[in-house]
Formats: sequence, C-alpha cells, structure tokens
Amino acid sequence: MMAALYSRDAISQEDAYIIPHFAGIEFACTEIDAAYVWTHGGYQIARTHDDYPVFIQVHDRDVGRWNAFFQQFDIEATINERPDADDIDGDIHYVVFPETDGIDIEWVNGNPVIPLEDAVDQMMENRPAYEPALEIIAREYDIDIDASHHDAMTAD
Repeated sequence: MMAALYSRDAISQEDAYIIPHFAGIEFACTEIDAAYVWTHGGYQIARTHDDYPVFIQVHDRDVGRWNAFFQQFDIEATINERPDADDIDGDIHYVVFPETDGIDIEWVNGNPVIPLEDAVDQMMENRPAYEPALEIIAREYDIDIDASHHDAMTAD
C-alpha cells in the first residue's frame, strides 16, 4: 500500500490520514485534526488543498523514527510548529507534537485521536475559531459545552 501511495504524484488528503498507520509507531491526531476526527470530518479550519498539515501527537522517544519514516517517502514533517506554506514542498505535511509523559489514545472511525476531553480543552483555548466544532461535539456527544456559533436574530 505504501508503495502505491508513494508512486502517486501527490498525496491525497484521505491518504494523509492513512500514511501514519504504516509507520507501526503509536500516534494520535491532535490540534486541528482532533477536531476533524471527533466531528467525523465535519469541521475543518486553517487548511487548503495546497497547504494541508496533519497534526499528530507522538511519544518523544519515537521522534527520530517518525522523521525517518516521513523522510523515506519524501514527506515533510516539522516538530511542534506549523511551518509557513511557502516553506513546504508538496501539499501534505505533518506537524509532530512529541509527548514525554505518554499519549492517551481513543479510536474514532479507525483514527487514533487524543481523548475527547483533551480535544475540547484544546478547542476552548481558541474558542472563536472552534465554535462550530464545539457545537457539533456538544450535540453529537451530549456534552454541556454551551456552544453556538449562530447568533440569535432579534426583530426590532
């Protein structure tokens, strides 16, 4: 499968979520991708077709292995910081967040992701940007988040 993916001119967004599974190294989607996974693809933010970072949390001890994995397939990866789109070759790239204390993983639709509570905490740090995702999550998982990105219209 990796050979088939590698033989393509470009990696698709769908493939971007499959590729890390072939590393055989534990990871979890985090940041923007935690919102994306927990909303079943219902929420995207700050990405375009020609600048599509995938955010993953990994064990600190595995960073070298992750770098080697991505380099093997000429896929760019950065540590802890999203690079400027002009500094990246290709559309798909990975932003790796090493954790020294281990990572907690839950599975949603075949994707490893940080726990919902942690994802919500991350979204709350930038609530205006994530308000639609928080609304989806509140409704789907019956969580009291008090999220609504639609302002009530009042008649004069």
